[in-house]
Amino acid sequence: MDAILSSRFAEYLDREKHVAENTRSSYICDLSQFLRYLDTQRLDPLEVSSGDVDDYVTRLKLNGKACSTLSRSLASLKCFYGYLCTTGAMAMNPTVGVSLERQKRKLPQVLTGNEMNNFLDQVLDGDYKGMRDRAMLELLYATGIRVSELVALDITDVDFANKFLNCRGKGGIRLIPMYDGAVDALMRYVRYARPHMTDDTSRKSLFVNVNGTRMSRQGFWKIVKNYQEKAGIPKDITPHTLRHSFAAHLLENGADLHSLKEMLGHADISSTQVYKKLIENQINEVYHRTHPRAHSA
Repeated sequence: MDAILSSRFAEYLDREKHVAENTRSSYICDLSQFLRYLDTQRLDPLEVSSGDVDDYVTRLKLNGKACSTLSRSLASLKCFYGYLCTTGAMAMNPTVGVSLERQKRKLPQVLTGNEMNNFLDQVLDGDYKGMRDRAMLELLYATGIRVSELVALDITDVDFANKFLNCRGKGGIRLIPMYDGAVDALMRYVRYARPHMTDDTSRKSLFVNVNGTRMSRQGFWKIVKNYQEKAGIPKDITPHTLRHSFAAHLLENGADLHSLKEMLGHADISSTQVYKKLIENQINEVYHRTHPRAHSA
């Protein structure tokens, strides 16, 4: 029964919702975990109540799950039971009314300018892998694109002549300028390294792994972690940290929110305003730490 429900839900996500592969995998994983929990409680998934769903979310919280995990799990269950209601399998949606306590939005972690330089300095581009790594990291910091967008790039997405990147992401294609260092690193990789990393001239993937196939998100995550370790930076650096750093550094140097919103591909300006709040907090901290009268009674 559970296997049938999961299979039909997966088909629904593909056929009706057209969700991304990562989202689909997360939803199915969350559902499988929930169904296992119901099995331990001897509950039928078609007969659960709002209280049962609330108990499950509470258990996840008590087990130390992050707020982001709780939110995603609940979203998965809301989608699943919404699907069951549309098919007539259930008359009432047990997730209606179940919500999480509103959490204070956590500000993103960014690297300082010196930390960013230190991080990039760890990339030695004397071999083919080094050239590729340099190109990927420089491009990510130059444009602030998402890691999913980075690994999905094709060679034709780079406009070397005009120093622009055509990024195919959420909301369509957006044009993002690139600084000279990123363009040079990309050109060096495409000209000298990539031809030796894949012998398939028909392959369009811009960034490839040692097997000559398109670089994966997981593969790039390992690359970032490797250079973080070499740099000795104590912060937890992920590909998204470079995106956050791109946004924060542009704002620090005078970029306006609307231009930054377009470059990041945000659907709503409120997502971009998080970086403005981050900069304001940093300025406030520096002021109170350094102003000679800030500590007076």
